[in-house]
Amino acid sequence: MESNKEITPVEFRRHLHAHPELSFQEHETARYIEEQLDALGIEHRRIAQTGVLAAIRGSKGPDNNRALVLRADIDALPITEQNDCPWHSQHDGVMHACGHDMHAAILYGVLQRMAARPDFRGTLFGLFQPGEECNPGGASLVLAEKPFEGYDVLAVVGEHVDAQLEVGSLGFRAGKYMASSDELRLYIHGTGGHGAMRQLLKDPVAAGAELLSRLVALNGEECVLSIGRVEALGATNIVPDDVYMEGTLRTFDERQRKIIHQRIANIAAEIDSRYGVKSRVEISHGYPCVVNDELLVKLAVTLARRENLHIEMLPLRTTAEDFGFYCKEYPSLFYRLGVGAQAGRSHTATFLPDERAIDTGVDFMHKLALQILEK
Repeated sequence: MESNKEITPVEFRRHLHAHPELSFQEHETARYIEEQLDALGIEHRRIAQTGVLAAIRGSKGPDNNRALVLRADIDALPITEQNDCPWHSQHDGVMHACGHDMHAAILYGVLQRMAARPDFRGTLFGLFQPGEECNPGGASLVLAEKPFEGYDVLAVVGEHVDAQLEVGSLGFRAGKYMASSDELRLYIHGTGGHGAMRQLLKDPVAAGAELLSRLVALNGEECVLSIGRVEALGATNIVPDDVYMEGTLRTFDERQRKIIHQRIANIAAEIDSRYGVKSRVEISHGYPCVVNDELLVKLAVTLARRENLHIEMLPLRTTAEDFGFYCKEYPSLFYRLGVGAQAGRSHTATFLPDERAIDTGVDFMHKLALQILEK
């Protein structure tokens, strides 16, 4: 590979797409990113083991403790690609099926432009983040290293491709946008036995059935709770001693999240009391909510309109993103970039974003970055 020759964002994207790596295994991906940053003369270092943090110091004014962070995720998914494009995955069972190769290419393109003309105030960080697709989330590991300590972080900005938007269009939402994600694991222990001898039972199946129905009843406009697995290993006339259930919980602000956690515990305790069983509720905390800074959204929407880009204001989204960790620490903006319906559904073996969106993505993020740094 020629490490002294600049490549285009499309070439960058195609290389990543052909060489995908799973969460926290992005060793070759990180090495490739480092080679391309070296070719651009951009300062960089490793972060969260398999991530790369680039930095460009502005030449305009001495105020270099002002900082902007542009973030792209770089991990792929355990999916076998079914596309036959020339740059299809060369790694069996691994594929960029969520557009992270597009995100990284757009960030690379922005850094390429900023390095060529660093006439701005402050420091621009380009964060190629590992491990977005699984807990604990690469964002949490990045922040644990405190890489922006001592800087006045004006904003953390990220984007995500979206097949529901036209190619090159943008989607925004101010305030609450994406849900937090928690994993639920529920263990119910009772006294099983012959199904015909109910007077001798402390029935965990009946208790579990009521628990499931009570939990699903918590669903509302800003709470999504689903149980996806139930195990009761009895038989037609045998009630087991134990029932196991697991599922997912999505909420849209941290206060509501804590309230629902407590309600789950209270419901389980009430059912235990009535059925004589003993439940154990385990809630594995996942990603926080993505909450967009309203002033940053206003700035971005104004810019998009001035650039005559098609925009859409987005509804709440019940999927989760570890970008929520940045939202808890800094003013943040997470928006959508359209790649067209023909791209298909993300997280499937045939997902194929339209590369024409890369130019729009680079151009918009570059202009947005300059505006934020000049404010």
